Amino acid sequence: MKARRALLAAPLALLLPRWARAGAQVEEQLADAVRTALAAAVADDAPPRPRFERIEDRLAYLRWLGNASDRLKKRIPEPRTRLEFLEAVWYESHRAGLETALVLGLIQVESGFRKFAISSAGARGYMQVMPFWVKQIGNGDVLALFRLQVNLRFGCTILRHYLELERGDMALALGRYNGSRGRNEYPSAVFAVRRTWDLRTLA
Repeated sequence: MKARRALLAAPLALLLPRWARAGAQVEEQLADAVRTALAAAVADDAPPRPRFERIEDRLAYLRWLGNASDRLKKRIPEPRTRLEFLEAVWYESHRAGLETALVLGLIQVESGFRKFAISSAGARGYMQVMPFWVKQIGNGDVLALFRLQVNLRFGCTILRHYLELERGDMALALGRYNGSRGRNEYPSAVFAVRRTWDLRTLA
């Protein structure tokens, strides 16, 4: 009987979100100008494919895409899902003025590339965005944080906001993002993983 119950429970377990080991961003009062800017950034739609003026830039992007896809196979096995993920990360990181390698490092540390990851603090998705953000700068739909484009748009926009608050200090911005500002463990972990996703090593 116990064995049968275990077999019946196994498929259900696969449907449940997996917990992530992430900290909690601290909810803070945003100035109206900041809230408006973040809301506009999140509301914009991303183009389906990047456009390049120079053929050299397009070829470099395609080389990066192929090499990054090979490295990500074990974590995201399905080819189309993996390609859509990498295209979205590349676009959203560039859109926010962030290094793609850094964003990939943050995602790996925050969620292990798990789309439906939930932390003990309630942060959701690839970039572990806290639900209060969709109330401050979104439409309040917390489930939207499990959508690829929404999660990456929020995560990159928030990190960029924190980077500006910290006057370009990425270590402090990452600490603020993780809810551990002033401690070195989290920024150090992201920087270490970032090196494995460095664009120069994937070209």
